[in-house]
Amino acid sequence: MTIKTELDLPANVQLPRHIAIIMDGNNRWAKKRFLPSLAGHKAGVKSVRSVIEGCVELGVESLSLFAFSTENWKRPAFEVKGLMELFGIALDRETKKLHKNNIRLIVIGDKSRFSQSLQKRIEKAELLTKDNDGLTLNIAANYGGQWDIVEAAKAFAEDCLSGKTTPEQLDETVFNGYVNLADQPKPDLCIRTGGESRMSNFLVWQMAYTEYHFVDCYWPDFNKQHLVTAIKDFTSRERRFGKTSEQLEEI
Repeated sequence: MTIKTELDLPANVQLPRHIAIIMDGNNRWAKKRFLPSLAGHKAGVKSVRSVIEGCVELGVESLSLFAFSTENWKRPAFEVKGLMELFGIALDRETKKLHKNNIRLIVIGDKSRFSQSLQKRIEKAELLTKDNDGLTLNIAANYGGQWDIVEAAKAFAEDCLSGKTTPEQLDETVFNGYVNLADQPKPDLCIRTGGESRMSNFLVWQMAYTEYHFVDCYWPDFNKQHLVTAIKDFTSRERRFGKTSEQLEEI
């Protein structure tokens, strides 16, 4: 629990329940060291472990990591192949550790494009950890925020056609039940590494009121102290959700 001591925050400060991270900069980290791109992705796995540990120590409910976007298929074939292999290896090596630490693993995205072998490994990992009630770790793989919204719209339309609902019943709350992560709190904080300042089609619907924190360091260099800094920044902000500061004081 040392991370709580480092934060040195008053007891009444509201920490983020759900943290989302866009893990950017693996390729540039490797290039800077004259290494192949896959070396950067392998190095980034250590940062994933560090952040998971930090979130467990803090008592964060959900952690969502953007691992592979729908647009990443455009990358060189050898890099995509290596990423798929690395994903499978990580599942094999880390799932038992996640289960031992009471962590539930969920993979969101269009898994149909993955190999049958990788799909089975994902299913096995999710099944093993499904009853764990500690941290929920969401891995977004072949995921895009716009894809998520379109899939939700299709599902709602199908329910309309089958008579389960009607278009008139649709509102934000109803639609939210059709997108990914509907059973979890909305992301309070999104961290992006690598010096870029954009959301890159990540959890578009879910992060309507998320606070953003941008970090210059590349993902393989991100550690618990960076996480602490991001959370300190988050706790210093006033989240009004459309209200005025005066209205918040009245609550």
